[in-house]
Amino acid sequence: MAARKILIITNRVPYPLNDGGNLAMNAMIQGYHRSGWVVYLLAMNTSRHFIKRDKLDELFSNLYAFEWVDVNNHLKWTGVLRNFLFSTQPEHAARFDDNRFKEKLKHALSSFKPDVVQVESVYLTTYMPAIKQLSNAVTVLRLHNVEYQIWQRLARRHKNPVKRFYFKNLAKRIKDFERNAWKKYDLLLPITEKDAQMVGRLEDVKNMIVAPFSIEIEKIKKGINERWVGYHIGAMDWIANREGIRWFLEKVWPGIHMAVPGFEFYFAGRHMPEEFKKININGVYCLAEVPDAEAFIADKKILIVPLWSGGGIRVKILEAMAAGKVVITTTYGIKGIEAIPGVHYLLARKPGDFVKAVQWCLDNKPEAEEMAHKALELVSQKYESRNVIGKVVDKIEQMLTKKNS
Repeated sequence: MAARKILIITNRVPYPLNDGGNLAMNAMIQGYHRSGWVVYLLAMNTSRHFIKRDKLDELFSNLYAFEWVDVNNHLKWTGVLRNFLFSTQPEHAARFDDNRFKEKLKHALSSFKPDVVQVESVYLTTYMPAIKQLSNAVTVLRLHNVEYQIWQRLARRHKNPVKRFYFKNLAKRIKDFERNAWKKYDLLLPITEKDAQMVGRLEDVKNMIVAPFSIEIEKIKKGINERWVGYHIGAMDWIANREGIRWFLEKVWPGIHMAVPGFEFYFAGRHMPEEFKKININGVYCLAEVPDAEAFIADKKILIVPLWSGGGIRVKILEAMAAGKVVITTTYGIKGIEAIPGVHYLLARKPGDFVKAVQWCLDNKPEAEEMAHKALELVSQKYESRNVIGKVVDKIEQMLTKKNS
């Protein structure tokens, strides 16, 4: 039997690989490739996550094809206002509607003739009419989040009444858009069981399997000369990361510094806001965007993830567990990972919990090391790449066989 052909379309180039979303996309792209499938990747090279041409030419050389289209998706207040007043579609979908990308997609569909088309963002569902018109492929949607929940939670937490009203309206638009989108695909691949349950409660979806972010355990570098200090790394253009760090510095850090004056906290990430770069807080160090994420992480023992919104799965937490780190996070931070608090990680629900967790790590290092070891075992059993992609490939093969019989 000839190798299966899959066309994967994304709303950003899955690079650099120090970003959780990029890692999740890259893991699945390479998973299909390792399974012997012929992979054609078509990506938007967006202005918000722009990659220069010389770097693009070096990426994904092992695939059948990698092509991209430059797309300007920067927010303009005039566009947001126009969308709010005159459209029922969420602005998030409108910003990815690009005629040049549509033409490139049509060419790929006609020339490559894929067996499977996988869409890596629900907001690219606006291209489904073209996909259905030019292809009889099995269509797959990867759900990195149930998107509307992110904005719903932000609306609840925001104190500014104007922003709260806008976020609430946006959450409803996205919810309507997502529910309609889910019904257009042959197969849905949510990243977490909770997201799958949410989809199932809202829509009668026939084919859906949970395909969490997966890790090639052997490629994760273990810590080197680790210091018992805290760290966080994540893209700061994601509002949940930005607000989480702001909350941590304002509400949590004073308590930690008072209880453990010598403890240090380092944080880094792309698109770091100027307010963070300029901070002058004892024991806190902002490194902005680091050239080597692995080097930044290597000598630090405690990952702190103060997330209060967001769906999907925290890729950085899985990577940290695979690297033997101790993790302190919230219920939202651990969402989607089948970990047990007190066994695989330390759960913090309020500022005082973070303080106690840090103190416990420093006072009980052998026990903290054992917790990190159990977390590594969990990741090895549940989130190893070959196991995850194997389930997806088997399901799609069944669907293709049925479709062609």
